[in-house]
Amino acid sequence: MKARLDAIDWKILRELQGDGRMTNVELASRVGISAPPCLRRVRALEEAGVIQGYRALIDEKTLGFDVTLFAFISLTSQSEAEILAFEARVKNWPLVRESWMQSGEIDFILKCVAPDLKTCQNFVIEQLTATPNVGQVRTSLTLRQVKNEPVIV
Repeated sequence: MKARLDAIDWKILRELQGDGRMTNVELASRVGISAPPCLRRVRALEEAGVIQGYRALIDEKTLGFDVTLFAFISLTSQSEAEILAFEARVKNWPLVRESWMQSGEIDFILKCVAPDLKTCQNFVIEQLTATPNVGQVRTSLTLRQVKNEPVIV
């Protein structure tokens, strides 16, 4: 169900996406309301699932994860049980940072981040292609990121 938000809620979301660590007092000041109703609104947005959580955005390259690879996975069977089994495996692979189920020829797209090309190759060969129900794996190494805009509003 789509959330019904007013102008203040949208302002709160914009501000928190820019800086999720600001105090409630600062947030209230930025959106033009007092602190107690601001806190109630934030909690209501959290309870409604509009705000799913808070996290730090980290530049993986500064931590030595220099290679980003997209893997395009086609399964041999798209039964519910096989899809759920594949999804469970994906959740346990530390190199996989994002996973998207797709419609069409490709069943899943995985965004993988690794320290080097050898680690990526080992992952593709030893994990992905060896996984039951995986029919085809195609990969694409990234050259550079052009846009990373996690902000919605």
